[in-house]
Amino acid sequence: MSKTIGVLTSGGDAPGMNACIRAIVLSAARFGYQVIGFEHGYNGLLNNEKIRLSNLHVQHIIQLGGTILKSARCEAFLKPDGVKNAVANLNSNEIDALIVIGGDGSLRGLQKLSEIWSGQVIGIPGTIDNDLNGSDNTIGYQTAIDTALDSIDKIRDTADAFERIFLVEVMGRHAGFIALASAVASGAEQALFPETIEDPHAELESIVQHVECLRKIHGKTSIIMVITEHLWPGGVSDLAETLTHQIGIECRPCILGHIQRGGAPVAYDRILATKLGAYAVECIADQETAIMVGEHNNQPSRIKLVDAFGIQKSLDPYLVKIQQDLFDVVHSMQ
Repeated sequence: MSKTIGVLTSGGDAPGMNACIRAIVLSAARFGYQVIGFEHGYNGLLNNEKIRLSNLHVQHIIQLGGTILKSARCEAFLKPDGVKNAVANLNSNEIDALIVIGGDGSLRGLQKLSEIWSGQVIGIPGTIDNDLNGSDNTIGYQTAIDTALDSIDKIRDTADAFERIFLVEVMGRHAGFIALASAVASGAEQALFPETIEDPHAELESIVQHVECLRKIHGKTSIIMVITEHLWPGGVSDLAETLTHQIGIECRPCILGHIQRGGAPVAYDRILATKLGAYAVECIADQETAIMVGEHNNQPSRIKLVDAFGIQKSLDPYLVKIQQDLFDVVHSMQ
């Protein structure tokens, strides 16, 4: 039975989204399905900004960052009338199934749509934050780590030259996956992320003590702290100013920001995106709906859509332990 699949990319862009779109279009062709892409996320669905995607549209895009369908956040879709308008456009375009590539908010919107639309809905985890349950990695996460790591390595060079303390803020929204991974990989002296810090201000004394311990052991040297965005009230600049006052040593803030979302996806993200795009189409052929596809232990997996964003994903406990053990070693050397 021939079907028409709609696809859109929503929320923050993630390296590998284009690779995923490519896999969806090529896999759909194998089943004899048509694909309609909606541009600018859910806004395009509400405004009927559509394009019929063929193999030519996705030729030579696997290596490109960003998304050829563009992306956006859509406040209108959060309102009841917005969801109803989306359903009307899906029906008028005779869409049988909708695939949404995006993060937490994008999949929440897809769940709301599934509650009033009879078509199939499939979510694909496309976010650098890696905070969706049901997949070991999300599309774009590994590239974001590499981008952050490259930046931190460069910051280390200048930090060493001036024997300074740098506070590097990475993305992650409310999850510490990027902060933890990039801190361990870069040899950062400290990592601060929300999963282990309930009250940031209560940690201030511990942060100060850690810096003082490092200075006693190694003398005047560079120190790198990696911090998840939104963790410190007032931001990383406020923390840098506070530490400068407390320690008496200049602390420089460095916010990596959206640079972590850009650039060509690394091989891992291209492969993951290809797997998940193809698997999403296979799930549509199997009549699956209201699920998110992912990868667990190198195997394609599927999880209820509500569980993807409704159950908190945990950091790798052993990686957390390693980071903490290295922190403790410094204190034991006093």
